[in-house]
Amino acid sequence: MWRYLAGAASALLLVAAGLMLGRSMAGSNDPLPPAPAPVALADLGAPETAVPTASEATREEKRFNRYDKDKNGAVSRDEYLLSRRKAYAKLDVNGDGVLSFDEYAVKAVAKFAKADSDRNTALNRTEFASTRVIRKDKPRPKCPPVQKGPAAPLPQETGEDGDEA
Repeated sequence: MWRYLAGAASALLLVAAGLMLGRSMAGSNDPLPPAPAPVALADLGAPETAVPTASEATREEKRFNRYDKDKNGAVSRDEYLLSRRKAYAKLDVNGDGVLSFDEYAVKAVAKFAKADSDRNTALNRTEFASTRVIRKDKPRPKCPPVQKGPAAPLPQETGEDGDEA
């Protein structure tokens, strides 16, 4: 029983300490430090170049424009389903308008046949590992080239009384 009482007392002490700490932190009126002054590119020794601007079209506007083939400002049902029709036509190899399982699974069947090197219609661990999907890394954005040459000196900081620090 004394363990329960000791646990309850320690829990209450922890809660009280947390409340006191929270109040002391909320009561501090330390202002944020001032923001650093903006530095122009010319001050850093970098050449003045035009800043590229982003296009006005958002991602959804671009997607809408890709679907709107006749550019009439509306996406019709046929325009919306056009990409699906093209994908279906690629799968419908014999062009009969009916997609059989063999036509649907042609890529998987070809991948299995390529991986089954001993032609026993079963994949062992090594053969199965050859069927994994290899994903390409997303290309990283190219950063502007770093200018080589003497670096511009940084401005000297001064103390409160105006002396250099």
